[in-house]
Formats: sequence, structure tokens, C-alpha cells
Amino acid sequence: MIKYFRNLVQKTYDIMLDLSAKDNALLFLFIVAFVESSFFPIPPDIMLIPMILATPNKAWRIATTATVASVLGGYLGYGIGIFAFDLIAKPILEFYSAMEQFHEFENYYHEYGAWIVFGAGITPFPYKIITIASGVVHLDPIIFGIASVLARGMRFFLVAWLLKKFGAPMKTFIEKHLGILSVVFLILLIGGFALIKYL
Repeated sequence: MIKYFRNLVQKTYDIMLDLSAKDNALLFLFIVAFVESSFFPIPPDIMLIPMILATPNKAWRIATTATVASVLGGYLGYGIGIFAFDLIAKPILEFYSAMEQFHEFENYYHEYGAWIVFGAGITPFPYKIITIASGVVHLDPIIFGIASVLARGMRFFLVAWLLKKFGAPMKTFIEKHLGILSVVFLILLIGGFALIKYL
């Protein structure tokens, strides 16, 4: 599985480097960042990083696109939580084995909702679980939006700043160690979902 994932990451990285110079690169990033916030399992970072490395002069535009798309996608997850829990949200939560933990989250939401959204937005924790949960418990949509903008903005703009500042050495490092980094990425991704089960 790890070997397959490393090959997948390498191919995706190569595709993203090529795609980043094309006119529709930002649109593709927007779509990935949007759907990741409500149901798609792969975070947009896998596109964000090679795109910024290939076009560092567009770093802030790329980070802005990812942030806006992620927040808007978060509201889609929020809407799913409000209007389509049984039809859409429940199967998604069951797919990620998160139903029991989701019910536990409900108890904390009214007091700590903004912090929960913020924490999930800047960490590998699956953000989609939080966006759906926010809708189910009817977290104030303005608070939800502010927390989402701050968290996703901090995450994507920090990545953009680091890559813009250390672009050439960072590109060399990533390409030299992409295999190891892909394994670390996989561990973080699995760890984020595993964390749901043990909270």
C-alpha cells in the first residue's frame, strides 16, 4: 500500500508541476479545495505545494484561491449537516467511522465550537467532519465562517510564505525526498482519521 501511495504521490506531484503553468490550474485547485471541505478525503496541499514551487510569483494568489474555496466548501459541509444529515452526512460520517465520536463532539460544540473549527482547520484532522458537525448543531454561521477563514488562511498562507521564501532549496528537498514525504503524508492522513476514533 505504501509503495502504491508513494507512486501515486510522485505522479500527482509531476502532474501538478505541469498543470501549475496552465491557465486552468487555479480552477482545478479551487475544485479540490472546495470538495475537500465537505467530503473529498485528499487535502488540497498536494496541489498547493507543487503549484507554488513551480510559480512562486503566484504564491499569494494560489493561497487565496485555496482559502476561499476551502471556506466555501466548508459551508457546503455546514449545509449538509443542517439539511441532509440522514441522506448525506450520516453515510459520510459512517464511511470515516466517526458517528460515535461525532455525537460526543456535539456536547462540546456550543461552548467550544469556534475553537474546534479553528483547530481542525489548521491541522491534519479531517476538516469535513467539523464542517458537517457545525451544521448539525447549528453553530453560528458567522462564527463558523470567521474561524474557517482564520484557520484555513493561516494554514495555506503559511505554506505559501515558506515555499516562496525557501522555494528553490525546498523544491530540491521535496523532489529528493518525495518518497519519504509521501509516507509521512500518508501517516498524517491516516492519523487524522484514527484520531477521530479515539477522541
